[in-house]
Amino acid sequence: MDWSRGNRTATEVPAEGTAVEQLRRVQLQRLRESVQHAWENVPHYRRSFAARGVEPQDLRSLEDLGRFPFLTKSDFRANYPFGLFAVPRERVVRIHTSSGTTGKPTVVGYTARDIATWAELMGRCIRAAGARTGDIVHIAYDYGLFTGGLGSHFGAERLGCTVIPISSGRSGWQVELIEDFRPDILMATPSYALHLAEAFEQRGLRARDSSLRIGIFGAEPWDEATRSQLQEQLGLEAYDLYGLAEVIGPGVACESAARPGGLTLWEDHFYPEVIDPRTGAVLPDGEEGELVLTSLTKEALPVIRYRTRDLTRLLPPQDGPMRRIARITDRSDDMLVIHGVNVYPSQLEALIAHAGGLSPHYKLETNRRGPLDDLTVHVETLQRAHDSEAARSHIAAELARRVKTYVGVSVTVIVHRSGTLERAPGKATHLPARHAG
Repeated sequence: MDWSRGNRTATEVPAEGTAVEQLRRVQLQRLRESVQHAWENVPHYRRSFAARGVEPQDLRSLEDLGRFPFLTKSDFRANYPFGLFAVPRERVVRIHTSSGTTGKPTVVGYTARDIATWAELMGRCIRAAGARTGDIVHIAYDYGLFTGGLGSHFGAERLGCTVIPISSGRSGWQVELIEDFRPDILMATPSYALHLAEAFEQRGLRARDSSLRIGIFGAEPWDEATRSQLQEQLGLEAYDLYGLAEVIGPGVACESAARPGGLTLWEDHFYPEVIDPRTGAVLPDGEEGELVLTSLTKEALPVIRYRTRDLTRLLPPQDGPMRRIARITDRSDDMLVIHGVNVYPSQLEALIAHAGGLSPHYKLETNRRGPLDDLTVHVETLQRAHDSEAARSHIAAELARRVKTYVGVSVTVIVHRSGTLERAPGKATHLPARHAG
């Protein structure tokens, strides 16, 4: 593997030692360069480093990174729009923003070399999922300021694939194009992929009979139950893709078709840490906590110890020296506190998926009752056969019972008729609507 590709200074990989030892040396050299680049060119980093009492020369080992301050989403917002750029704005060839699902979008920029690096990493991801040169890739991620569409597009082209840049929405037309163009690969959010499966059914077709053989899904948390649904309804092999706009976009880590389970993180471009989300202490590999990422090769917007808020753990490598991360299913900032119990949306999503008779679409609503929050779970039936009032009442009672048993809180469940909950055309936002009671 050519570890020098994408590096600002084209550092050569030392030939001595094991592959892991070589990678660690490359990481340290690139880390020093990235920290120095950020400190020299971004006033925010000079201020935050000074407040912590550190300077770039204090980074003598990879472990020393823990002495440096974190970067958070609030720092992006405080430096809106271009305050974190480390190159003159004239060198920035493209601007994206985060999706804004947890507040005001954050602004990120890319130099031409950053775009080339991103395309290379996304090409790695698509190939790892089993794609090959010449495959047709149907990209139903949103295009525009959201990084999913263009990130996937450039990666697929870098691999030599034929790209259908359709974005999300107009699902009936997408079904028609899938039938006519016969793509091999679908790239989309898992929620929109399931929505496409519904669109096939509405046209009297079965998605599992289409040409699609590989699905690369990301931009929102999903679990093994959702994988089973995707594979059953779409008739393909489903693989997980991970990334964040603030770090680069999709392409930070991905699941491999050769060894599914755990996502290989491209450690030659991103240095990972897992921390205790409450104390900030770095945790050993294998322990679950919040993922923190530091970019090693970005020019326009280097990120030093960015708190992703995604909960995971670092896993040993499988093929090659790069570690993996466990599937992201929770976020530390998505946590709800219901009657004193920590509740993550993914826990409820898993119970909904296993309930039977329910679609994967749901909405969570919290209402303040005195000092505590109550939770209402809105779900819908999967088929009209379950739309009777008696059937919906039975499903609601059973789901509420399962939530109490497995999560430990009492919730109100409202089961709506099939197809009546609002669909998100792209990235789903399972965020609570808070109301004062």
